[in-house]
Amino acid sequence: MQRHDLEERILAAQNAGRTALIPFVTAGFPTPDAFWDVLYELDASGADIIEIGVPFSDPVADGPVVEAASVQALQNGVTLRGLMAALRARKGRLKAGLVLMGYLNPFLQYGFERFAKDAAEAGVHGCIVPDLPLEEAAGLQAALNACGIALIPLVGPNTSAERMALYAKTAQGYVYVVSVMGTTGERGALPPELPAVLARARQAFRLPVALGFGLKEPAQLDSLPPTLRPEAAVFGSALLKHLSAGHSPASFMQRWTQPR
Repeated sequence: MQRHDLEERILAAQNAGRTALIPFVTAGFPTPDAFWDVLYELDASGADIIEIGVPFSDPVADGPVVEAASVQALQNGVTLRGLMAALRARKGRLKAGLVLMGYLNPFLQYGFERFAKDAAEAGVHGCIVPDLPLEEAAGLQAALNACGIALIPLVGPNTSAERMALYAKTAQGYVYVVSVMGTTGERGALPPELPAVLARARQAFRLPVALGFGLKEPAQLDSLPPTLRPEAAVFGSALLKHLSAGHSPASFMQRWTQPR
């Protein structure tokens, strides 16, 4: 089976001896215009993949920082349709792979087949839908697969080995392992049970592992055994706080790209 573009990007970073970097930023944050400058700067500063959060009024998996960014974006009139049109108009300007992370309702309202077609035309490579159970994913998965877009599985401490194996049957791109139960947000240390979760994911999936929820600096990964360290790191809340304080995307990315 041919590797998906997202998997290739992470493996290229791994072959270069580094962790692939996946920053997350909410669409339209900090303002609808400034968002695009943030995207371009993340891209120029070493992002391998960029996750774009689709604003939603009830983001149940998101902590206060991402939730506030989502509310702000909605107040500024950001919509999924508008995001698709804006990405399509800018297609080809970004080197990084693009993944949309959002809740099911906006995709459902859009229509799965229409969304998948428009997303492909806009240069989107993958989607993450935190509130879409595996048992109900067939419709969206089929529409995305038909357009070459990966539906990326989200697994965590409460995901059994058996359930991970079910996800692995249809997974593409990479597997997103959340470090903790609960909502997004930066944390000082990774939880002690995380190695066991990563070990289950390594056993179940033949895809690269991306670790998120709580990451803010590369030193956090040093606590993990070398064989369990993720191929990719996802950071969202820490980046959004950094941007909210008036700092640049490039200065945040330097934490992850400078020699250690």
